[in-house]
Amino acid sequence: MSDSTPLGQTVTGERADLLAALAKQRHFLRFTTRDLTDEQAGQRTTAGELCLGGLIKHVARTERGWAEFIVEGPSAMGDFDSMTEADFAARIDEFKMLPGETLAGVLKEYGEVAARTDELVVSLPSLDADQPLPTAPWFEPGARWSARRVLLHIIAETAQHAGHADIIRESLDGAKSMG
Repeated sequence: MSDSTPLGQTVTGERADLLAALAKQRHFLRFTTRDLTDEQAGQRTTAGELCLGGLIKHVARTERGWAEFIVEGPSAMGDFDSMTEADFAARIDEFKMLPGETLAGVLKEYGEVAARTDELVVSLPSLDADQPLPTAPWFEPGARWSARRVLLHIIAETAQHAGHADIIRESLDGAKSMG
């Protein structure tokens, strides 16, 4: 497979496949917000806190954090043990559309994060470069992830949340991403 990146470079093989898979999942996630108002993007349609704008914010933040991890290592992810109540509250807020936030703004930020990640995939000397995972209850102690594994994780996270977004959108107004 061969694909031209935003940088105008031709990418082939595994990197092209990773970029294509990520682009497809990003498209499905963004597609769930088509033709919505800011109010609709912030509306909860399930028992949880999730809304479409919040999901886009969360996926952007998650992708940014993992891309920074590829380059900087565990320090990019923060220290779970030193998180404060304010840090936990900020994490909850990333799933919501807050006053002053717009769907256009959230999508713009997500597009900027995506472009930086794509540039990273193209420019990495090796997808085998790895970093130790930060200490957190959800990571195996002492584990290391390669850039490749991180990118596969970003793809999986994006796909999972695109599914959540599809359910929220269908509950909102009956629109579906597929079918």
